[in-house]
Amino acid sequence: MLSSLNNFKPNSKSATPLYLQLANSLSAAIHDGTLRPDEALPSERILSENLSISRVTARKAIDMLCNRGLLIKKQGSGTFIMPKTEPAMIEQPLSRLTNFSEQLSQRGFVPGSQWISRQTGIASVEEILSLGISPNTVVSRLKRLRTADKVVVAIENTTILTQYLPDPKLVTDSLYNYLDITGAAPVRALQHIRAVNATPEQAKLTGIAEGAAMIFITRIGYHANGAAIELTHSFCHGDYYDFVAELFK
Repeated sequence: MLSSLNNFKPNSKSATPLYLQLANSLSAAIHDGTLRPDEALPSERILSENLSISRVTARKAIDMLCNRGLLIKKQGSGTFIMPKTEPAMIEQPLSRLTNFSEQLSQRGFVPGSQWISRQTGIASVEEILSLGISPNTVVSRLKRLRTADKVVVAIENTTILTQYLPDPKLVTDSLYNYLDITGAAPVRALQHIRAVNATPEQAKLTGIAEGAAMIFITRIGYHANGAAIELTHSFCHGDYYDFVAELFK
């Protein structure tokens, strides 16, 4: 049980919704180890009484983290931090929109990032065609190494329209958490997956052999208004990735 709930009390004067503040605080505590796997979370009633929020607000925050795979509800027992599984493979569902941090947390890894660059620039031809924007449009670009338990598992290059991310340095950890807060998170995405061979630069960054197989994922994320706002290229370490698709007749 949490030793002190005061650290999780949302700021009522902030423009960020109370449930999102609480969800982000709990998420941070899970990632930094303050909240441990299998630990029980206080009930909605206790959270409501101690944090001066409604039970609806507490429930929305808990439901959000359950959807992200950080919490699990057990009938008749309460809500618990997701148990830590044996680190082996990052399992990415092909039928649900998830971000990198969610994928890792669901598998029991500690997600991390090593920034290579965060800058703005004139859109390239590929960015213009993929995002349906005009020539000479300025976009924000993020390039980083994604880590699982401090092991580099992917190289990620993301382009976001500046109207949704005016300054790429505003993103300190999770891009999708930032976009959640600003109300600009993609609601759907299209992904194209294929195998490629590691270039000398990619081999050096990930510690694999030059020419070794990597999984190349191109992702275009769409805003609720239907506009394409995100283009991401991910070069993933093949030993760490598995893709799962659930099919129905």
